[in-house]
Amino acid sequence: FADFEFGGLAIAHNGNLTNSLAVRERLVKRGSIFQSTSDTETFIHLIATSLYEKIVDRLIDAVRQVEGAYSLVVMTQKKLIGVRDPLGVRPLVLGKLNDAYILSSETVGLDIVGAEFIRDVEPGEIVEITDNGLRSIKPFKPQKSRFCIFEHVYFARPDSIVEGTSVYDVRKNIGRELARESSVDADVVVPIPDSGVPSALGYAEESKIPFELGIIRNHYVGRTFIEPTDQIRHLGVKLKHNANPGKLKGKRVILVDDSIVRGTTSTKIVDLVRQAGAAEVHMRITSPPTMNPCFYGVDTPSKDKLMAANHDIESMAKIIGVDSLAFVTIDGLYRATGLPGRDNDDPAFCDACFTGDYPIKLTDHNAEKKDRKLTQLVERQSA
Repeated sequence: FADFEFGGLAIAHNGNLTNSLAVRERLVKRGSIFQSTSDTETFIHLIATSLYEKIVDRLIDAVRQVEGAYSLVVMTQKKLIGVRDPLGVRPLVLGKLNDAYILSSETVGLDIVGAEFIRDVEPGEIVEITDNGLRSIKPFKPQKSRFCIFEHVYFARPDSIVEGTSVYDVRKNIGRELARESSVDADVVVPIPDSGVPSALGYAEESKIPFELGIIRNHYVGRTFIEPTDQIRHLGVKLKHNANPGKLKGKRVILVDDSIVRGTTSTKIVDLVRQAGAAEVHMRITSPPTMNPCFYGVDTPSKDKLMAANHDIESMAKIIGVDSLAFVTIDGLYRATGLPGRDNDDPAFCDACFTGDYPIKLTDHNAEKKDRKLTQLVERQSA
């Protein structure tokens, strides 16, 4: 990237492109050589091959050629640049520490370094930060935001503010909605930590059933639903969670969790709670059934591996081993964010994993086929 303006370039990327295969094939024909299957590298090649002189113009040229959900932070020797996709599916916030601007995926990143939150980077906005200050560029026609609702359910930290809303408050509200929609007689409400904790508190408050930490989490183990094999996922669950028998034995337990993807984690946790002596186990999920894969940055598996896409709720309850199973409704989830419900003609969020309503075109529709082709493309170039 030797260049008279920026000398070198670093780029961080959150999200997924939905036309990266088509763009890569076009770039390869023009002579670009890829070292990985990462969508981030696609941005790099588009910037490098752009005929514009200034880095911001090259970046605008690049984002106009891609489809998908993304937030970018680009740094050169003289500039810091933030970019958010036209629908604002993935988050990006702007902060300030003394005289320095900061970009972060969520407000908690600003809190950690003692920075002040300024505002969200707007959907489709590019912010260019130099010694002269901040400049806002909007290269896209304005569109209604379709922020990822799963950020509220799981991804964002509960102490963050996303799109002007407290994640913690939304999760507590989801618990309250669940208690109203699918109440059940029980002795204790137990979260599956950590993402289930605020919602379990909300459920307990609404249902007047005591909240207990019946499961203790080991914080040195990462996410299990994205591990590549069942064997590793099973081991990860055992390492990640341990029962607190004194709060479970002989009790009718309501387990509160954020989602069911493959069902591996849920099955093992229910077994853990049963072994600790629970008399009944009822599971309540703070998102609707995950029926569709996400192509925008949540690493869900293909549809044939999604439990809810292949089984009804009664069957899922039997497989997982619970006495009852219920999910928050899509309208309940929207109410938890402060809206009256989902407007099916004009939804406020991207909720494609629940509804199948994909707001961004899926040019590379088959994710597994795309991954194979990208790998083959890189291998051919390396040969």
